[in-house]
Amino acid sequence: MTGHEGDTERTFAALPPTHGRGFAQTWWGMAWLRALEDAALDSGQLKRGRSLARAGAVGAVSVRPGRITAVVQDRDRTTHRADVLLAELPAEQWDRLLDMAVERAGHVAALLDREMPPHLVEDAASAGIELLPGLGDLEPECDCDAWDHCGHTAALCYQVARLLDQDPFVLLLMRGRGEHALLEDLQARSAAPAEEAPEAEGVDAAEAYATGAILPPLPTFGELPEEPGLPPSLDAEAPPGPGVDPVAVRHLAARTAVEARRLLAEALRTPSDRPAPLPELTVAQDAVRLAVAASDQALTERLATGSGRDPGSLANATRAWELGGADALSVLEEEWEPSGGTLARARVALDSAWDEDERPPLRAEGNRWTTVNASVQLRLGRDGRWWPYRQERDRWILAGPAALDPATALASAELASAEPQG
Repeated sequence: MTGHEGDTERTFAALPPTHGRGFAQTWWGMAWLRALEDAALDSGQLKRGRSLARAGAVGAVSVRPGRITAVVQDRDRTTHRADVLLAELPAEQWDRLLDMAVERAGHVAALLDREMPPHLVEDAASAGIELLPGLGDLEPECDCDAWDHCGHTAALCYQVARLLDQDPFVLLLMRGRGEHALLEDLQARSAAPAEEAPEAEGVDAAEAYATGAILPPLPTFGELPEEPGLPPSLDAEAPPGPGVDPVAVRHLAARTAVEARRLLAEALRTPSDRPAPLPELTVAQDAVRLAVAASDQALTERLATGSGRDPGSLANATRAWELGGADALSVLEEEWEPSGGTLARARVALDSAWDEDERPPLRAEGNRWTTVNASVQLRLGRDGRWWPYRQERDRWILAGPAALDPATALASAELASAEPQG
């Protein structure tokens, strides 16, 4: 790291107070907080730390390899130096990590965009390199002489989660490498000539391509049509066969044309632009998907019957699908019991979303938290996101898209509940 001596320490100005939002929004920021919250023995100190961090009591944060430091001011205005230690990666592990990073151009591009590529972390973990901190990895030191995480070191960790959201190089510096030295090393590895490969047996490439002139050219891709094609007419003099519903067949044929155009659009995209494959739907879920685009009342009623729902339940399900697809539909119709780490993380998220005097009273039942004496509800999805619900007569209605922060989700539910219902 010659020439980068100033790259081994960064100081971040004190962040302003914050209210009504979680400390971490990115997956790597939340992983940092899990390492703190899962290992802390005193939840009261965590609450105290969140309160101090929200109040802006954490001063400038110094980040060095293996250590973060800040002065934290208590409510009585006494100050304490808080340090949190995180072990540096050995040189041999850094070499392996950087070799893995240059194998995928997307890893380096993501880091330059201030994002932590999940595949890099997963590949590193499979090779025995733990880039993100785990249980017990965040070691506290504070001049208040606490033997575990105190409110001061917890406040420092919560504040650093906000810094990590903005710049994952903060974590990499803690693990031992500054940004400039790391990028310089990655560039050098990317530009290094590949080792001379042994001569392969087989046909020489030049000879193979020389025969290309005798082969016809590959067909060119056609352009994507502006609109899906029209399915053939089903009008015929003969009556439909037993069990054949002409209205349903016409609708399915039209939806097939729409799906065919979508698949063609995906095929014409470059691989990097293609979306992730959708999970296979159940019959009941697919009925909801079809009902979203159905314009015929008779067909909607048939889809409701076929999916085991009444018309009102189907309308509620289609609204959920429009707001969040299959994930939203599962949260609407499935009630489950969070346990273990999932339940602990949910409680931490709820505790940190509001100050103690601002949090509304919530009654928990399974994965659902309902406000007391109010008609709004939070539902926790299996992916950790929070879904806002409002009550309309005897039915719970999805009020908006999911959010990582329960306070944000509950605010959208309260806003929807306050609007006049048609």
